[in-house]
Amino acid sequence: MLPLGTAAPPFALRDVVSGETITLDQFSGKQALLVMFICRHCPYVKHVQKEISKLGADYGTRGVGIAAISSNDAESYPEDAPASLREQARELNFTFPYCYDETQEVARAYGAECTPDFFLFDGEHRLAYRGRLDDSRPRSTDPVTGNELRAAIDALLAGKPVNPEQKPSIGCNIKWRS
Repeated sequence: MLPLGTAAPPFALRDVVSGETITLDQFSGKQALLVMFICRHCPYVKHVQKEISKLGADYGTRGVGIAAISSNDAESYPEDAPASLREQARELNFTFPYCYDETQEVARAYGAECTPDFFLFDGEHRLAYRGRLDDSRPRSTDPVTGNELRAAIDALLAGKPVNPEQKPSIGCNIKWRS
């Protein structure tokens, strides 16, 4: 896992909805930056995708920059191709860019391992949280609340330290090209 305090790796990726190139520098001046590695086909992402959309609605206007990135091999997993990701973003009313990492270089730079995987950076773009949304899982009775990630975001927005005890994300492995 990327060590806490690590600077956010730069990126320049195309948003599958707007077609614009999204860069790390566009989030300068924000109190926090949430970078999420997600996709369309993964049952773990499907389980939490409404909460992911809600994060955008709840925090996007409160000083938090948000970007979602899909890095899966779209040739082997066509449901994760840009056109399908665009449909997902529209169906869920994502209010943040949803980018496609065709070369998979950004996922490698962030040390992303699975979908979903969450990386929260402070206003200096230093890693403050990396891990899971909450303890819910597909086929479990635990509700999807986003409480662990939300607590980290709320701490940053309040100028408080983020709890360093963080649990890694669990989900589908990123589908790497061979």
